[in-house]
Amino acid sequence: MMKKLVLFTLILFLSVAFMFAGGAKETKPAAEAKPAAEAKPEAAKPAAEKILIGMATDVGGLGDKSFNDGAYQGILKGQKEKGIEPRVVESKQMTDYVPNLTGLAEDGSKLVFAVGFLMAEAIMEAAKNNPNTYFAGIDIFIDPSSAPKNVVGILYKEHESGYLAGVVAGLLTKDYYKASPRLNDKNVVGMVLGMDIPPVERFQAGFYAGVKAVNPTCEVLSVVTGSFTDQAKGKEAAIAMIDKGADIIFQIAGLTGLGAINAAQEKGVCAIGVDVDQYAVAPDTVITSAVKGIVNSVFLTIGDALGGTFKGGTSREFGINEDSTGIAPFHNFDSVIPQAVKDKVNQTISDMKAGKIKIPATRAEAGYKG
Repeated sequence: MMKKLVLFTLILFLSVAFMFAGGAKETKPAAEAKPAAEAKPEAAKPAAEKILIGMATDVGGLGDKSFNDGAYQGILKGQKEKGIEPRVVESKQMTDYVPNLTGLAEDGSKLVFAVGFLMAEAIMEAAKNNPNTYFAGIDIFIDPSSAPKNVVGILYKEHESGYLAGVVAGLLTKDYYKASPRLNDKNVVGMVLGMDIPPVERFQAGFYAGVKAVNPTCEVLSVVTGSFTDQAKGKEAAIAMIDKGADIIFQIAGLTGLGAINAAQEKGVCAIGVDVDQYAVAPDTVITSAVKGIVNSVFLTIGDALGGTFKGGTSREFGINEDSTGIAPFHNFDSVIPQAVKDKVNQTISDMKAGKIKIPATRAEAGYKG
């Protein structure tokens, strides 16, 4: 018992001595460890802001199946292939032109298209008032002596397309009228015009010259409706010419011209579309269309604006050598059109590209007196 007490006392003494020996210096409690910073998820990078491309239609608006729709398709191609954001404003009357173009510029559009000859004054005003925005005018001539450097005109050699359509019409209505029950032996064709403006006159002059080049005795009728938006007028004008024996109606009238195609369909004759391939309007009636490269020229202009190669203060002209004028495929009529007509069209295209044929661009040059 005594030995156990001595042993316990010794252990207690050594423990106290050890404690004082080790604690000669004051020890501070270790600083409380800070929790590791909570990992924050990496913020998502904002998507690249899309470049806005604007377009103000003529009064014909979208759905004209002609130049307004053609320009819009060019913008949609830009959206698909270049990632731009399209914005379209439809003009209901001519007084809408300047506000629509200006509004698109103020909304931040990098490039704004004005569609149609009638917007010439409006695009100049909008371009001067919005120098940091590019503008492009379809069917609008830009005078280099007075135009600002942020606007470009986009023109086409419509007379080339009209000429080829005239070659087709002139041959079919006389030499090959038996190829289709929609043709007759009267040797008469007709044209329905919208407003009498330069692009329309170029189509008209070319068509007349093309018909006369292959069929000098053909009677070529023509009616100016004075509108690009009145289908009833287009239909009335076409019916009047059909009643005089015309078996092919060439429409050069935008939305008005859809009425002319409708008349040809109802009366059982043929029609030729304009600006874009209008086969779908009446597949059993539209032989071909006198087209111009609206879609491609709009797309190329978008590329210029995005790529820093936009050249304003002037006009660009697109023709057969740029693959921007010509006629559309024959579609449902491909088996109807004689090979001789196709061969003549192909030879004419080759001669035009080689500069062997000079196509008149005005009625005076074409000798048209109707």
